[in-house]
Amino acid sequence: MEAAIRRIDNLGIQELTIKNLSADLGFSEAALYRHFKSKNEIMMGLLDYFMLEMKTRVAEIAPETTRNPSDLLKEIFKSRLKIFAQKPAIVSVIFSEGIFQFNKELREKVSGMMQMMQAEIESIVNRAQADGIFRDFAGPSTITTIIMGSMRMAVLEWRLLEHKSDLIKEGMAVLNGVLKMMEKESDVVNV
Repeated sequence: MEAAIRRIDNLGIQELTIKNLSADLGFSEAALYRHFKSKNEIMMGLLDYFMLEMKTRVAEIAPETTRNPSDLLKEIFKSRLKIFAQKPAIVSVIFSEGIFQFNKELREKVSGMMQMMQAEIESIVNRAQADGIFRDFAGPSTITTIIMGSMRMAVLEWRLLEHKSDLIKEGMAVLNGVLKMMEKESDVVNV
């Protein structure tokens, strides 16, 4: 998985093939075919790898019900942004709709990742609204979409700038702005 990530990061997703990956690893193509029958299986493996890592990180942060919901959201997104900054190929895989357009399995896997993240964020937003911390101008699902969409735009801009901006700083600035609009009291502290 790490070799596939490096290949995507260095040369682009179009260069991820069984032939190229086997050469990178010093394996024969036949040896790699014993583990992966196609590029799609490699992509499924990458998505499984990312999803497991995402679940682990979110599980470490999200259950903390005693913490301020804004702080939890900041920690979750800062963690995501750090991973994206460290491994930009993840962004190429997860955020590239063209890869999944004609493959139902890959599309469903990415959809599952998004739904898992949406459920975690929505749970935090729901609690924040119930506790009177966030305004209730819209339901938790809508607010979650606003937060996730804003973060996606920050990541897309970073990607289009060829990773030359500070993703963590820019992404957290976007999140802080969104949270400031959501919170009943405007005392958001910048991270």
